[in-house]
Amino acid sequence: MHTPALDAAAVATMRTITTAAEDLRAIREQWGDLLAAIDTPPATEWPPREYRTVDMQAAARDHDADPVIGRMPLILREHPAPANLDALDAALSVERALFELADRIAEQAQRPAVDQDDRDDPARWHLPTHNASVTARAASPGSRAYGLHWAAVWIEGRILGEQHGDLFQPVPLRTLDEAAATVRRARATVERALQRDGRTTELTEPCPWCGDTLTGHTRRGGEPYVTCDRGEACGAPVILDGRRRTWRGAELVGLWAAMHAARERAEADAA
Repeated sequence: MHTPALDAAAVATMRTITTAAEDLRAIREQWGDLLAAIDTPPATEWPPREYRTVDMQAAARDHDADPVIGRMPLILREHPAPANLDALDAALSVERALFELADRIAEQAQRPAVDQDDRDDPARWHLPTHNASVTARAASPGSRAYGLHWAAVWIEGRILGEQHGDLFQPVPLRTLDEAAATVRRARATVERALQRDGRTTELTEPCPWCGDTLTGHTRRGGEPYVTCDRGEACGAPVILDGRRRTWRGAELVGLWAAMHAARERAEADAA
């Protein structure tokens, strides 16, 4: 017989697991953007700079020795002269937090190796070792050498309870709560560094159709969009969303083109 208290606890645990998994996926999806941002001066314009084809190709040329998915660098490397210190600080902070979390989970939920084949199992998380005077082994980064992307995938598997023979045990509830809090903070750090943390910005140029104020919005985990403050009276050829003309996705290209044309007309009139 189930009691309401037990059912509520189970639902809360499942919600914690689901949210943490979503946060880990969001971190992975934006990690390449954050690494590319380190070598790119901070953007002063809106919307927040998106690192698409041209930026990815440039970043890949600078990271030829690094593992990549597509053209996105995934391993944080040495940056003797970073162009964006905020992005570098964010990447270092997030990487350290997830590596340390993976270490703690491995200590609590991963079975010790019984032989060399078991030790070499690719599903196993290997903790870093230190200098020989402390451990009698050569120093090694362990699984950290594969970068944050692998750490995030491995942590997600543990909190979701994915099995690999008898290699893993369920993550203790207290550690599960700690993991959820850690990845929530890590996601916020990544999105804040990329200016994708739900802020609004008043654009410096007016709406090309009605002359009213344009406001840029970012959403956590979503693409940026722009609204016109005039509302339904604005004649822009885009949908009404909450009684405001709204540009999203490819529609933003049309908005930038219209703003550019309006700027050129104003400059020509002033000449």
